[in-house]
Amino acid sequence: MLQSPMIKNKTNTDPDGIYCFDNFFNISADLICIAGFDGYFKRINSAVSILLGYSDEELYATPISDFVYKPDLKSTIETREQVYNDKPLLNFENRYLTKSGKIVWLSWTSMPVLSERLVYAIAKNITHKKEMEEERNLLLAKLTQINKELTLLSHKTSHDLKSPVNNMLSVFNLLDVSKIYDTETLELINILKITSENLKETLNKSIDELVVNENLNTQVEEINLREALDEVLISVNSLIKDSKAIIDIDFSAFGTITFNKAYMKSIFLNLVTNSIKYAKIDHVPVITIQTKKADGMNQLLFSDQGLGFDMDNVKDKIFGLHQKFSDNSDSNGIGLYLVYNHITSLGGKIKVASSLNEGAKFIITFKD
Repeated sequence: MLQSPMIKNKTNTDPDGIYCFDNFFNISADLICIAGFDGYFKRINSAVSILLGYSDEELYATPISDFVYKPDLKSTIETREQVYNDKPLLNFENRYLTKSGKIVWLSWTSMPVLSERLVYAIAKNITHKKEMEEERNLLLAKLTQINKELTLLSHKTSHDLKSPVNNMLSVFNLLDVSKIYDTETLELINILKITSENLKETLNKSIDELVVNENLNTQVEEINLREALDEVLISVNSLIKDSKAIIDIDFSAFGTITFNKAYMKSIFLNLVTNSIKYAKIDHVPVITIQTKKADGMNQLLFSDQGLGFDMDNVKDKIFGLHQKFSDNSDSNGIGLYLVYNHITSLGGKIKVASSLNEGAKFIITFKD
């Protein structure tokens, strides 16, 4: 092996301990090298050849610049010139191309010795870190886009609902209740009017909140799952009674979770109404909602005995916006899209297990 002019082979009895240095040099997992001002390696440890895939002979005989990934070559040469001018290099990151064509990221610390015209350098392989950063950035970009889509959807939904609600209230104002003598009819008209007014107020508040919170992070808090579910069940009480749905609830594994309450209620609302909407014909909807601890993670399991999905055809489209898998006229392809994005935007995961006419099981894993 080629040696630095300052390093000579010595025995393990050498009092200067250079043998120990050689041993450390060769077994280090980091890339250690000595490079000359002429741009060639003068000495490398085995980690260099193992990572780059070249033999020691190829590495010594080839200019170092030839191993640098071309898009990083200009910045690498400029930085190297600074080192030659006696400026130490700390945590400089660039990419190298291995013999197999794989790109690897290295973080360099280099110290020049002008009198020897040598650079002593150590590099760490940070490829995995960079890949994780790229995945994170892609996820953030996706979540940002999803957030924009959800905000737009919320604005659109709220806006589109205002017109029919206002029309309904106009009809009530046109009604001459003095000509209606049936007390039960009058009571129903009054209930419908109050409900419509409350809906209008809710829509107006929702629009105001969207404007105020559009640039704020989603707030999380410790929420009681049973309380959140009960609020949803009360809001769809008529639907549950009409369908005679049976809902089995078991939150014994854990009853509270750190999450966004509005998101949690939306998840419950969409899953419950979907299970009732897509129940088998002439069958009473049976829904099971329970919590579970799995590998130290908190999970919410939601299952029904309805129509289910053909997962071979549905695949990853199941949570897509406006994806419809039924001829049901009430299907709009928004519910599961909202469920998925509520969960993943807060770091959770959701999986589906289902077969046609055998129901569906949603497994929600919350971020620890």
